[in-house]
Amino acid sequence: MRMRMRACGIFISAFLLFASLPSSALSATGRRSTLWHGDSIAVEDASDDVLVSPSGNFSCGFYKVATNAYVLAIWFSRSADATTAWAANRDAPVNGRGSRAGFRKDGSLVLQDMDGRVVWSTNTSGTGADRVQLLDTGNLVVADAAGRWLWQSFEWPTDTLLPEQPITRYKRLVSAAARGLPYSGYYNLYFDSNNILSLIYDGPEISSNYWPNPNKRWWENNRTAYNSSRSGSLDRYGAFWASDQTQFIASDMGEGVMRRLTLDYDGNLRLYSLDDADGGWRVTWAALPRQCDVHGVCGRNAVCAYLPRLACSCPEGFVASDASDWSKRCRPQFGVRCGEPVYFAEMPNFDFWGFDFNYTPGVSMETCRKMCLDDCNCEAFGYRRGTGECYPKITLWNGLAEDISGQHIFLKVPARVKNLNPTVLGFRGHGCTVQERNASVRSSYLRVRGNRIKFLYFYWFLAAVFVVEAIFIVVGYLFVFRSADPAAAARVRDEEGYALLFSHFRRFTYDELFDATGKFSYKLGRGASGTVYKGALDDGRTVAVKRLDDLTQADEVFRSELSVIGRINHMNLVRVWGFCSEHSNRLLVSEYVENGSLDKALFAGDGETAVLGWRSRYKIAAGVAKGLAYLHHECLEWIVHCDVKPEKILLDTNLEPKITDFGLVKLLSRDAGGRLVLSRAQGTRGYVAPECAMGRPITGKADVYSFGVVLLELLRGQRVCHWVVDGKVEVGTDFQRLVAWLNQKISKRDYGSSSWLKEELIDPRLRGDFSELQAATMLDLAVSCVDDDPNRRPSMSTVLQKLLSLEDAVSMRYA
Repeated sequence: MRMRMRACGIFISAFLLFASLPSSALSATGRRSTLWHGDSIAVEDASDDVLVSPSGNFSCGFYKVATNAYVLAIWFSRSADATTAWAANRDAPVNGRGSRAGFRKDGSLVLQDMDGRVVWSTNTSGTGADRVQLLDTGNLVVADAAGRWLWQSFEWPTDTLLPEQPITRYKRLVSAAARGLPYSGYYNLYFDSNNILSLIYDGPEISSNYWPNPNKRWWENNRTAYNSSRSGSLDRYGAFWASDQTQFIASDMGEGVMRRLTLDYDGNLRLYSLDDADGGWRVTWAALPRQCDVHGVCGRNAVCAYLPRLACSCPEGFVASDASDWSKRCRPQFGVRCGEPVYFAEMPNFDFWGFDFNYTPGVSMETCRKMCLDDCNCEAFGYRRGTGECYPKITLWNGLAEDISGQHIFLKVPARVKNLNPTVLGFRGHGCTVQERNASVRSSYLRVRGNRIKFLYFYWFLAAVFVVEAIFIVVGYLFVFRSADPAAAARVRDEEGYALLFSHFRRFTYDELFDATGKFSYKLGRGASGTVYKGALDDGRTVAVKRLDDLTQADEVFRSELSVIGRINHMNLVRVWGFCSEHSNRLLVSEYVENGSLDKALFAGDGETAVLGWRSRYKIAAGVAKGLAYLHHECLEWIVHCDVKPEKILLDTNLEPKITDFGLVKLLSRDAGGRLVLSRAQGTRGYVAPECAMGRPITGKADVYSFGVVLLELLRGQRVCHWVVDGKVEVGTDFQRLVAWLNQKISKRDYGSSSWLKEELIDPRLRGDFSELQAATMLDLAVSCVDDDPNRRPSMSTVLQKLLSLEDAVSMRYA
């Protein structure tokens, strides 16, 4: 009896001791599905210290993506290669030593690098968050004590959708940049401004939609543009449905199969099913059965073909700029000077999709040829025999070589280049399988005897290529991290290291920019936020370097905000290439735009500058609307510009507008605690919305107001504050009287005459050479945009749709 009591006492003591241990001790094996306050996951224990969903289908923890580089990810536990479904910090991997993911007592799940710097957070502090859970659906959630979800990974997809995970108007899938590497690539699945679920190649030089079929209109693709809810999801049976009537099903449709919908690095959207037998994935649906239909697969001037595998090639007369990376284009070995004798070399059964500057149906080939001959910017023309469709092209992208009946491309070639035959493609010297992006292999190394190929030469050549690549990588690494100051070089290497290898957006040293700008000697201009200088980087790029004034926020806050701005890439937004943050110096490095700002082109009155024509003005209005609509509705993170004005709109060589200084409000409008205070954003008088001056909450409608003012100035060619109404100059508080006067003009307009526009509303320097329909539309939009009540102003997407609907108005006369 005494022995039984002693044994019972030992058991109870052991049970009480076990129950008193903290949760971290209870999970010594790392197999848990929940994190409580104070719990964390260490990168050193990446193989064991993970969260596991109750069913065991999903795991969450540190996932190795490169040597000493990890991301916080969710992956399929039962797949043979542990395929990732989501990553928190895909563009900013952390170090393989000292990094941690922890659930803080304030309620935020944060990811810290080895130096303690927070690189990612759920931003749920102060919300009553109680725990972090990995659910059986693969959704990682932060929940409160009542079980309500305060944050979930399903709302922040990367390149994969899981069953029941929605894709919405504000979220998009972004492909990985390469096989096995998680960082963001150039392909996106998103809802465009027409509410259509689309695939787009959004590269450094061009943006181009390629699915659904861009040759067809949306109703011909069985889509609808009349549902602005913009949502879609994959169900557990393998069926996908979206608000635009996009529908498809898995070939193995049914319950009980693990599936994922992934936008792969090669730009194709595929539905996969997991084979439980071997842990492998089977493709059960694909958006594009022919990979060459994906835009951007091969770079500029290159052609995609099947030989029989997918390969890129250069036509005769072109050479690959970099055979290991076909996105870097085929470089022509000749240049065509305007006015010199030329001939057209025929490429039968070829096509280069898009970039047609003057599509004309039903014309003769001679007429089409003359259209290209008369335009110095025309590089080639496409012609379809039988229908007489003419496609003059200003640039050659998305080349396709296959049996395209009746479709021919005619390259413009200078007469000094004799007997060019572009149908002889350069696969013998430039062929490259796109899937692997490996280096080119000359066919002369594949010596054929009968039907047998001696692969020994091939293997020796391949080995030599890899050795050369390794040398380039080592040299490149040393070049990136070199510095005259060893301490500075070590600091950059410690802080950036692997991160620089994962993004074109990079961190510059102060000395590097000091030299690039010639000691900050070439000043381009001065704004409220700082001074802009022109510079040239070592790689030959001409850049604009903005030195921000009075910016004292912490380095990690500055870098966090810039990481968002640096990922934004749109043809109507100035590309930000990098930044510098050393001591008190805060500098932004962005692309240099040749023609300066819109105010110089629009308001110039010295007679030395040509008057901006109507066609250019309307194109600028539409381009600025595209850029703002992207920031408001399609960007990865919602951004308000807060200072839209002609000085912030730059014009490139083709007078294409590019908005600059977007996102600066996130850097310049923080209080001492690092919190974003949008109500303190400083706009420019005359362009700033009333709610900004009154301290009310600021939304995207503030940019709509400023855009309305810019529209008025594009119409008049004069700053609004200088307009004369009834003999009086409208300034300051009289702006609302100007708006009332405009409304009166609109209500009394004569639809049969343009005189009501010419007299006081349209720039007299145009001498009446404008489209009445477009001008009236711009005026209507401008007046609705400058309404005092933000709720009555249209959204930028609505403004953009209206402008684009009249972009090719029949009544437009080119100035």
